[in-house]
Formats: sequence, C-alpha cells, structure tokens
Amino acid sequence: MRRLKRRPRSLRNMREIVLDTETTGLDPLRGDRLVEIGCVEIFNRMPTGQTYHVYINPERDMPAEAFAVHGLSAEFLSTKPLFHEVVDAFLEFIGDAPLVIHNASFDISFINAELDRIKRAAIPRERLVDTLLLARRKHPGVSNRLDDLCSRYSIDNSHRTKHGALLDSELLAEVYVDLVGARQSQLLLASEAQEIHVKAGGDAPRRQRPVPLVPRVSDAEREAHRAFIATMGDKAIWNEYFPAPAALPAG
Repeated sequence: MRRLKRRPRSLRNMREIVLDTETTGLDPLRGDRLVEIGCVEIFNRMPTGQTYHVYINPERDMPAEAFAVHGLSAEFLSTKPLFHEVVDAFLEFIGDAPLVIHNASFDISFINAELDRIKRAAIPRERLVDTLLLARRKHPGVSNRLDDLCSRYSIDNSHRTKHGALLDSELLAEVYVDLVGARQSQLLLASEAQEIHVKAGGDAPRRQRPVPLVPRVSDAEREAHRAFIATMGDKAIWNEYFPAPAALPAG
C-alpha cells in the first residue's frame, strides 16, 4: 500500500477519518473477530479520495447471522491476511486524526480487542466522534440507523444491499457533513467565492436571448415619464436610470 504524505502540523486538526467495520458477531469478549475495515479520509469535512480498505481472516467460522448481514464467508476470508499483518498500514492511515464512527463503541471495542491480542496500544476513546449520538441529539425519538439518515438527508444508498465497511464509510461521510451542518457552510463559502470572483473580474457573463423581447412600453408612455421626471429637478435619482434624450444639433 502506498504511503500517505504527511500534512503540515497546522492542518492536521482538519483531517478526520470516517471508519466502519464488519465482524463475525456482536461481542469481541466472546470470541467474535474483525473481518473487514473501511476508512475514508475527509479534510475540512470534504472527502479527499484517500481510502483504506482490507478484509481480514478471523481464524474462525462465520455464524449464519453475521453472514446474512455482510455476505462474507469463512471460505472467502480464509485467504485474506491476519490482523497483525495489516495493523501497521491501518494505523498509519488513521494517524492521529479523530475517528468518525456510527455507534463508535461497537467498532472501537473490536479494533481494540484485536490490538490487545497482538500487544499493541489501544485507540483512546477521546478520539471518537460518534455519529449515532450526534443523530440522536439532532433527531430525538426517531430511528437513526445509517439507512434512515441517508433517507433523511436524501443520500442515495440504493446500491447498499448488504453491509460493507468501505461503502458504509463513504455513506457515513456524506451523512456526517449534514449532521454537523457543514454542507450549508460549504454552499455559503462557494457562494462567497463566486461573489468575490465576479467583483474581481467584472460582471458575470450573461446569456443573451436569441430573439429580443418586444418592448412593452410605448413611446408615448416613455415621453410622459420623462416629463414627470423633469418636474423633480436635476438631482432626481431617476435621471441616472432614465436620462433625458440628447439635444438635437442646431440646424
């Protein structure tokens, strides 16, 4: 796996990792293991295109209940690397960035159980951003599963027929932007950037009608309006928008 370029220290706080896992069950203390990790890097709440994804050999069978969720069989996983073979690449990818996870206590318990097995330091819970807790605060009293949040924020998840760590991370990255209100900020920044561009470069280009509209004001109405403006004096603001016609040369 290619190595990531280190970002300047002043910018690292803007980097976050959206993470998801798949497992053989619900409890690592009862022998359930990790089978898949998917991560998406976001920078200033925008996906960068950098991802990390790996399948892991759990060295055990796959219960039918878990297979029904993610579709990963023991046979398929038997040829994949063990956790200790991928841990360095995984830890390098996540670095010291905050980890954005839906129901974070579940995923981090499995990751830390795998780290403990190989005598590596646990990931501290202070690094976690739990989008399930964020969603419950923002949308109390309703279901806040990932599918529900995708529907609520009009995020297309029609291709999610089964759980998959990388796909779920990509969807969660989009949900997270809406949960924290970052999408509105991005739209505002884009609008401000467009305004700055127009001010710096002059008027924005305008499309011309192929056939001009027929004038809706008659010459008589136009002359009557000029006569009315003339009664307001030379300093009337209307003179800036409706100047008097140029005088004809003396003949």
